[in-house]
Parts: sequence; C-alpha cells; structure tokens
Amino acid sequence: MTVRVRFAPSPTGYLHIGGARTAMYNFLYAKALGGKYILRIEDTDTDRSERKFEVAQIEDLKWLGITHDEGPDVGGDYGPYRQSERLHIYKAWAQKLIDKGHAYPCFCSEADLTAKKEIAVAQKLAPHYDGTCRHLTKVEVEAKTKAGLESVIRFKAPLKAYSFKDHVRGEVVFPEGMVGDFVIMRANGIPVYNYAVVVDDSLMKITHVIRAEEHLPNTLRQLMLYEAFGETPPEFAHGSLLIGEDRQKLSKRHGATSVNLYREMNYLPVALLNYLCLLGWSHPDETDVFDIHQLGKMFDLSRFTKAAAIYDIKKLDYINGQHIHKLPLSTLVIEAGKTLSVDHPFHKMDNDWKLACVSVFKDKLTFFQDFKEHVDILFTTDVSDSAEYLEARNWETTAKIRDYLQGEINIAIVAGKKFVAASDCDIWSEHVKGELKIKGKQLFMGIRSVLTHQAHGPELKLIIPLTPIEVLEKRLKL
Repeated sequence: MTVRVRFAPSPTGYLHIGGARTAMYNFLYAKALGGKYILRIEDTDTDRSERKFEVAQIEDLKWLGITHDEGPDVGGDYGPYRQSERLHIYKAWAQKLIDKGHAYPCFCSEADLTAKKEIAVAQKLAPHYDGTCRHLTKVEVEAKTKAGLESVIRFKAPLKAYSFKDHVRGEVVFPEGMVGDFVIMRANGIPVYNYAVVVDDSLMKITHVIRAEEHLPNTLRQLMLYEAFGETPPEFAHGSLLIGEDRQKLSKRHGATSVNLYREMNYLPVALLNYLCLLGWSHPDETDVFDIHQLGKMFDLSRFTKAAAIYDIKKLDYINGQHIHKLPLSTLVIEAGKTLSVDHPFHKMDNDWKLACVSVFKDKLTFFQDFKEHVDILFTTDVSDSAEYLEARNWETTAKIRDYLQGEINIAIVAGKKFVAASDCDIWSEHVKGELKIKGKQLFMGIRSVLTHQAHGPELKLIIPLTPIEVLEKRLKL
C-alpha cells in the first residue's frame, strides 16, 4: 500500500501556524514511508474563499519547505484539487446515497428548523432533526420540487454506535444517537464539509488522515458516510490542540498566528517548523533542536502526544537562535548583512573580516536583525553613561592606561596598520600589569573603558582586532 496523505486548507485567510503544523506532519509522514503528500483546496465557502489566499498559502508552504506531490498548481492523477471544481462529483455521489436509501431531499425551511429545535430543547431532547422529510414518497418529492420548493439533501444517520482506532488516542467510541440526520448538500448545490471530505478522500485514495484534535467530533459523521458508500475509511491520527499560555485555543490575541507574519519577522523556516513539530510530537533522541527535513524514518505516529500543546513564543525564539548559530559563517555574512543599511561600515570590510566578525557575534543572535546591535560596538565612539563606566574612567590608574595605549595606537598608525592583532592585546595587558603595576579590576576595566567606552562587553581579544584603528584612536582621545 502506498501511503497517501493530504493537507486541505480553506483559502479564507493566510496560512495559520496550526495549519502549517498539520501540513508538516502529513508531509513528514509521507516522506518517512515513501508515500505521497497531496494539497487539496477546500474552497466551497464561496463568501470567504479567495484565490489570493490560496496563492499566499502555497507560497508560505513552499517557504517552509513543505512541497506537495499533487495539487492545484502541479496537477496529478486524482484532480481536480479544488473543491469548487468538483461540484458535479459531489452531486453524483449524493444521488448514489439517495438511490441506496441512505439520503433524502429535505424541504424544511429555516423557520421550520428553528421551531423544531426550540421544541426539542424545551422537551430536553437532543436538538436533532426530527425526520419530517425522511419518509416522503417519490411522488411527494416531485410535487414539492415542481412547486419550486428548495431542498437540501440529508443523510440518514444510523442509530448505532461507531468506533475506530486512532493512532494517538487509541480506541475512540461514539455512542448511538449522537447525531441526527445531517445535511450533506445545501440547496445551492454546495457540499457540506464532512460530506465533501469523505468523497474527496475516497476518490483520492487517502490512506491516513493526520489532523488536530478539534476535528475528532467530525469523524463520527465521516465514518457513517464511508459505511454508506461502502468505502474503507482511512486511518486517523488526531494530534494535540494548540493553546495559548492562558490555556485557551490559540488565536490572534496570543500574538502572530499566520505564517506570513513570521516570514516578515525574519524567523528561519527551519526553526519555525522545528518548534511546531515539538507541539505534539517528540524526537526519539529527546532533542529540541533539529531539522525536520532530516528526520526521515524517525518520524513516527507513535510519538504523538495527546495533551494540548502550549504555544510559547520564547521557546520559538530560542530555537530560532539555535538554528542561526548552526549556520555556516558565509551564510551568516549574507543574511546578517542584509539587515544593515547600505552605508553601514560593515559592507566596506573584506570577507575575512566579515567572517571573523559574524563568528564573534553569531552565538548572541536570536534573529538576524540582532546583528546590528552587536556589530555597531566595533564602530561607535559613543560613551556609556553607566555608573560603572564613569567610575572606571575616573580612576587615576585609567588615565595612565589611556596615555600608554594612545602611544601604542599611534605607533601602529605610523606603521600603516588598519587593525591591531589579538596578540597586541596580550602585550598591552602584560605591560599595564608589569610596568604600570596596575592589576585586577582596575587593569581589566580600565583597559576596556578606554578602548570601548563601555564597562562590560565581549572579550577584548575578540573585538579589538575587529575595530578599525581610527575608531580606537578617536576613543582614546575622548
């Protein structure tokens, strides 16, 4: 059996991170088992669906590295892959159900249905449809149709229990009587979600349905329809629900929820996928930082968790930083450089300097745009206003250090040097300690204060050799 899975978003907005997680899980499962990953567009919500959102969702998926084997933009043997282009199929399959006695036209108006529901609630009964049209004869149906009455198509819900084995939740049982006769086709010829899903998954030979827990209740109606059609249901895996730190379903109030917003904020796609993967699945090596595209056969449905997953933006930020730290220095030079203005002095430096620079600061980055804050310390002559810095600058020993270092920098300038070496820093420190008899805090903070104008910062042997000598000269004069 060839594994066939699908991701079926509605193009009513931008790709939600919960949808991205579902797409990723299906993609990973297909790749792990050498199967096919299908993209199907469920665009039957004619009031809200827009092609621009379909295009945007596909672009976001591709940015994430989730590429489909079949879909509306690449074709395939089981198309069309937009539900709006499959209306004739849904109509034909609905007629099959009518012909088999599993469905029927219902002419009850909205007012009728509201009244029936109110009566059921008043009688403390389940607000199921009461079956008014269930037993209409063929003649009665034809008469009502001829009279111009609109009708939906309802499925005859069997009065029995249903069960299935879920890859995440084990045996799931639906007692009898949970649903009444439900609508599968609206009066305007548009299919209802649970019906269209069953028709599409049957025709597209979907073998596994991997989705979030919120879809679990839909499974009952879908099992009923598979049975009526004589089709074998796919295997199901209902993963954890995504919730905010307030334990409510993830929504815009919890922050950015659309993938395109994370693109705009310069998150790495590999980091976003890494984090989303952890929200309901655990790595067999118990690691939190990994590239999902390298999981291969390690991705297994048995490692899904039932518990709701709390969306923690701080954890995502941490993982983004970890992936940045793993990037080749040459890539960091390019990506970090993009965040700087075109006239930033970083761009004027040679490649060896740039590689050394990003090597010093890469482990401090959570985002590429953080780079400016760090690289700027190599060029600025601004003076800190911290109490620690002002204290160090006013020590008598610091004045001696400044005088000595001014002489050393002047010698280097006369010699035509553009930068000093890390070894120079060692020589200076030894001279201050041995010849000027300055030790401890006054030694280290004194040197730092006159060379950087800061009380604290990265190791001097790392940043001073990267600081242009004319910048050091200006600092020593201030």
